[in-house]
Amino acid sequence: MNTLSTPSSSSLSPSWPLSDTPPKPDPNYNPEFLSLRHSSVSDHPYTPQVMLDSQPSNHPLHESSEDPSHPLSLIQNPNPTVNPDAPESQSSVPNLLHLSFNQDSGCFAVGTDHGFRIYNCDPYRELFRRDFDNGGGVGVVEMLFRCNILALVGGGPDPQYPVNKVMIWDDHQSRCIGELSFRSEVKSVRLRRDRIIVILVQKIFVYNFADLKLLHQIETIANPKGLCQVSQVSGPMVLVCPGLQKGQIRVEYYGSKRTKFIMAHDSRIACFALTQDGRFLATASSKGTLVRVFNTLDGSLLQEVRRGADRAEIYSLAFSSNAQWLAVSSDKGTVHVFSLKVDSVNNTASDRPRIASEPNMSSPSAISSLSFIKGVLPRYFSSEWSVAQFRLHEGYQYIVAFGHQKNTVVILGMDGSFYRCHFDPLTGREMTQLECHNFLKPEETSDGFGQTVREP
Repeated sequence: MNTLSTPSSSSLSPSWPLSDTPPKPDPNYNPEFLSLRHSSVSDHPYTPQVMLDSQPSNHPLHESSEDPSHPLSLIQNPNPTVNPDAPESQSSVPNLLHLSFNQDSGCFAVGTDHGFRIYNCDPYRELFRRDFDNGGGVGVVEMLFRCNILALVGGGPDPQYPVNKVMIWDDHQSRCIGELSFRSEVKSVRLRRDRIIVILVQKIFVYNFADLKLLHQIETIANPKGLCQVSQVSGPMVLVCPGLQKGQIRVEYYGSKRTKFIMAHDSRIACFALTQDGRFLATASSKGTLVRVFNTLDGSLLQEVRRGADRAEIYSLAFSSNAQWLAVSSDKGTVHVFSLKVDSVNNTASDRPRIASEPNMSSPSAISSLSFIKGVLPRYFSSEWSVAQFRLHEGYQYIVAFGHQKNTVVILGMDGSFYRCHFDPLTGREMTQLECHNFLKPEETSDGFGQTVREP
């Protein structure tokens, strides 16, 4: 197992961020990524508020410490050997350890037992890969929109980095520039332009991005999946995480310094999603039959939709950018898209197209009819069902997000599959597959009819 030894105090640089000495030209420089070194906050919205490696700071470096308020140290070997052009035969297809979208779902990140890769969603293409010659695994890859800073955590049987450390990777320099060290395994990481959020099994740490100052600690119920979501619009952060009770959600409004607890389900929380502005929250429990949508400000239940009647494990939930649609994936092998009635900016429920089977909830007769049905039939028959569906292989884990083109969804599978599909908001029913690829075997794609073909 590859480990990173703690550097001696004499080997540490005097301050964080790193010194302003220009790095040597990077042969692996990737123009697809915005560089923090060569772009300013005012020039582009994707950059963090402070450039990590150029602006002076009074925050001293420390040796690796279990004190979360002083967790930063330099890596003794900050330049692991990276081979971006390593050939890949079918016999050397890597094992997939991690899969996630970036904050606007325009890209997705892949962690493997050899390194990590970044892909663009539309058009689909691999942007770059970093394969470590020593074969170290990466179990968490968290992007920050499209800038050159990523958060990495080791994973797999031979992790590249310790699983209790968050490595801050600068892809402009193709190296790690710092680390956050903890007493236990890191389950996930969330990044904002101004914050780093680290999720452990029963605790969450919130750091300021500019100087890595610890701002907040949150205790949670056992959280082995590392569930946590944060708002991404400019302004004070909204953070959502499990509470201290089964089925409870905790909402932190950092602008008004308010904490709200929502009893979302009777059973444990399995998955949740947050809109970009932090206004709306979708939750699913371990039963996996119902998905509930809440207003985070007051905790009110806005809508409840039904995925199905049988128990299922919900793998992902995703809001569309205008909160008009909600996508759900589960171990049943079907991705569902639901129509939402919550108000969103510039788009209210009254503006939205209705499918033929959706009753007009503003009609008194419809409300009376539904009330009568609820009174004499089980809750199942009065549930709201999905507008559109897409069938996948049952038993595989898939995550879903909405595409940047109207009425499209992007689906990623732990088997290496990439799907982009279109749904009709008026007629609903089965989605239309637009494209299909296997990002672990890039020479394979689909002709749109489920037949595998070789790319030239």
